[in-house]
Amino acid sequence: MTGGPGRVVILAALVMAGLGSCSPAARIAPLVCPATPTTDQPGQLIDVPAGRFLMGDDVYADEGPPRHETVAAFRIDATEVTNARFARFVEETGYVTVAERPVDPAQYPGMPAAALQPGSAVFRFDSARFDAGNPGTWWTFVRGASWRHPEGPGSDLNGREFLPVVHIALADAEAYARWAGRRLPTEIEWEWAARSADAAAGNPGRQPSEANTWQGVFPARNTGQDGYDGAAPVGCFKANGLGIHDMIGNVWEWTADPYRQTRTLTVAPGEPGADPRQPGVAVGVIKGGSYLCAPNYCMRYRPGARQAQDLTLGASHVGFRTVAPMP
Repeated sequence: MTGGPGRVVILAALVMAGLGSCSPAARIAPLVCPATPTTDQPGQLIDVPAGRFLMGDDVYADEGPPRHETVAAFRIDATEVTNARFARFVEETGYVTVAERPVDPAQYPGMPAAALQPGSAVFRFDSARFDAGNPGTWWTFVRGASWRHPEGPGSDLNGREFLPVVHIALADAEAYARWAGRRLPTEIEWEWAARSADAAAGNPGRQPSEANTWQGVFPARNTGQDGYDGAAPVGCFKANGLGIHDMIGNVWEWTADPYRQTRTLTVAPGEPGADPRQPGVAVGVIKGGSYLCAPNYCMRYRPGARQAQDLTLGASHVGFRTVAPMP
């Protein structure tokens, strides 16, 4: 395993905390992905009307307390940003992602030099080293892993052009959004869009009906009953009521907001978020769950769910989408 022990603690926080306690997921018929997109331009935007809704949930403590929020109208990407679209951004700007840059030693004092090399967190289950109580045994910091090399050196994007881009830190998502003339959604905007802008719908069920999640016992076995055992090309799963795909499952998505443990706590403008499970680490909010979410471990594939994510550390299940003002 590459990476120092301090980094392993951070990687553990990438995995959705807490054990779920619901019935096994119903079988989902394997899906046939629709025709592959043919453009690498920034994707289709969906109009999201203004509204007021009860935000949050009560499965995990940091999802509450539920409270009413008001949202102005905006537009949001119909899908997650793809590898093809991100590659166009990099080609035009020469941008280098956080995972491709050496780690600043000041951020991790005392960290071995080997753990300060460019890289990212990759999900790698190995039964020989598996410890159910230690997420560091199924997450590995891989030197050389990045959006270009999702599993590390030797892997590439051939055939993955229309998968969601991953190994994206907050700064990377923000840079892309600026290039596209957009921004990241706030946590409130993201959740309103994921709820199909329907205040009367309440909190959707705690089992995904048509989403790319983990079927089986996480992290040991994924049966792939939904047709995928990893990320799926964007748009392969049924859109929500607004026509937005993959708001739930597939990959986690960055929001613009700093993380705080409950919504009753506030963060001053410009102040990084904080999570007591990751002391000293600046964290932001990611939403939507991913293909690694399973009922036996993580039930964060719900609009009201949220997770704290290290601002500087990418992972093989973290991507993003963007928003824009109404014309």
